[in-house]
Amino acid sequence: MLGTMTRRTAIAVTAAGLALAGSLGVAKAEYPEKPITLVIPLGAGGSHDLNARVITSIIPQYLGQPMIVRLSPGAGGQKGTQEVANAKPDGYTLLFTHNYIDMLQQFVEKLPYDPMKDFIPIARINYAPIGIVVRADSPYKSYEELMAAAKANPGGIRMAHSGNWGALFVPAAQIMKATGTQFNLVPYQAGGPAMQALLSGDADVTMGFPSTLTAQVAAGKIRILATAGKERMLPDVPSFAELGIGGDVGFMHRIVMAPAGVPDEVVAKLTDAFQQLVKDKTFKKMMGRLNETIDLLDGPTYQKMREEQAVAYKALVESLTQ
Repeated sequence: MLGTMTRRTAIAVTAAGLALAGSLGVAKAEYPEKPITLVIPLGAGGSHDLNARVITSIIPQYLGQPMIVRLSPGAGGQKGTQEVANAKPDGYTLLFTHNYIDMLQQFVEKLPYDPMKDFIPIARINYAPIGIVVRADSPYKSYEELMAAAKANPGGIRMAHSGNWGALFVPAAQIMKATGTQFNLVPYQAGGPAMQALLSGDADVTMGFPSTLTAQVAAGKIRILATAGKERMLPDVPSFAELGIGGDVGFMHRIVMAPAGVPDEVVAKLTDAFQQLVKDKTFKKMMGRLNETIDLLDGPTYQKMREEQAVAYKALVESLTQ
């Protein structure tokens, strides 16, 4: 009898152990358990690419997994954006985009995704003021000289930009409308190629953000004629406000987005990682080398800004296309 009971007990213990092992085997692993892909819907060499390289070099220590940059330019940012919209909402595919692609394009053309329904913001990393630039050997020594030439020769000055209704195109269109000038707007796939077009002589003027301008200025290759905002970024370069260009012209917000439906616990883990990132001393130092700001907004806070942007951009598009 004792032997029978012992065998029955052993069988019961074994069965319980197998059941426990089985339940542990299918237990949900803690996010993230594999690398995260950060999709940039723009080409190489632009400010998003440069900012992303800094972010992805530091944030793995706060996530416990690598974050890998994947460039996916095309269709004015729509190609890469659609890829993320169609991705599984598990937190392993994120979008690093900006406000013009995110909220403005919906008022210009029919998109293959709904920006409000298909995405949620995780974090606004920073914002950047744009600058108007020419080559160092350009005949245009000042903003006033450039605009005088543009008025004298409508459509004769080639302005390279990063795609229709993108971060360089919109400020250019706003400035043209405000000043009654007309440039020959030439599209490229990102700010990097637009800058290369300027440097190679294929364009006469372009725009750019601090991270893409710093090295070129230091190398003596370009001259900055004006920068966005009320205050001067550089002592000898006028601000848009000084030149009579008011409003929120020329500011780009860099945002990390996730496909709608991503679990709350994943959003929380990502939010915490970005909050730790912006406090990191090495991150601050590397962003400082790019002359970029650090101004984190969490997802819910930036969502309110997105909704305000949608209203403002609808009015902007209507004003520029009438």
